[in-house]
Amino acid sequence: MAKKVTTTAVVPALGSDASLNRYLSEIRKFPLLTPEQEYMLAKRYAEHQDSEAAAQLVTSHLRLVAKIAMGYRGYGLPVSELISEGNIGLMQGVKKFEPDRGFRLATYAMWWIRASIQEFILRSWSLVKMGTTAAQKKLFFNLRRMKNNIEAFEDGDLRPEDVTKIATDLGVSEEDVVSMNRRMAMGGDTSLNVPMREDGDGQWQDWLADDTPLQDERVADAEERDVRHSLLLEAMGSLNDREKHILAERRLAEEPKTLEELSQVYGVSRERVRQIEVRAFEKLQKAMMRIAGEKRLLTA
Repeated sequence: MAKKVTTTAVVPALGSDASLNRYLSEIRKFPLLTPEQEYMLAKRYAEHQDSEAAAQLVTSHLRLVAKIAMGYRGYGLPVSELISEGNIGLMQGVKKFEPDRGFRLATYAMWWIRASIQEFILRSWSLVKMGTTAAQKKLFFNLRRMKNNIEAFEDGDLRPEDVTKIATDLGVSEEDVVSMNRRMAMGGDTSLNVPMREDGDGQWQDWLADDTPLQDERVADAEERDVRHSLLLEAMGSLNDREKHILAERRLAEEPKTLEELSQVYGVSRERVRQIEVRAFEKLQKAMMRIAGEKRLLTA
């Protein structure tokens, strides 16, 4: 029976927000891994349950956890707790990572990190204890971003036109938007000007994430784009040649062709071209969902 590996001991102590400054300094000391180093460590852990290898994989990605956690600091919860929950997600990602699949650990682990942090936030907010639907959870984690995009910074109720736009973009009802905005306003945001320590030395804004992406994040983003592109290409195999051409010219080209132009190519009406486009897009969506589901089952 394989020995159970515990990696929590290698993570620097993070007791409260007062110690966050020290924690962030300590995790910067852990070196980032090259792809070759990461692969060999992951193989050692996967094949031999090597706790030292797991520890190196975890510590080399602590900065990624901290940056992701900072993105959730507007929910009124201590950043130290968000990071702690993210670290738990990272450890789960390390345990389930399969290096032979060809992806970097950051690409795989960031989904575990975000899921762990989001579950913690949902457990901590009173609105969730009353029960929420999947649509409300989606609204919960996207409302602030949407408000920033439309520059709706007022503290009170949203303007009717802003409510309508957010509801339309997120696919929820306007009543849900109004209700969620009021609930989240009651929860309050943490000011970035609050001192990090009792002695008043340093503020939260001093630790705002650098605009320059971390190496792990750049790799994760690039590989995520590759995964999506690969998924699209594989799903395109479910279409016939005419569907592929019409969908590519209408949805994927930098300068999409008109229905009239394509109707002349195929000698059919514009309405027929539109019908083929819609059908092809629906087939493509179903194929991508099926393929993505199969891949998730393989990595579960």
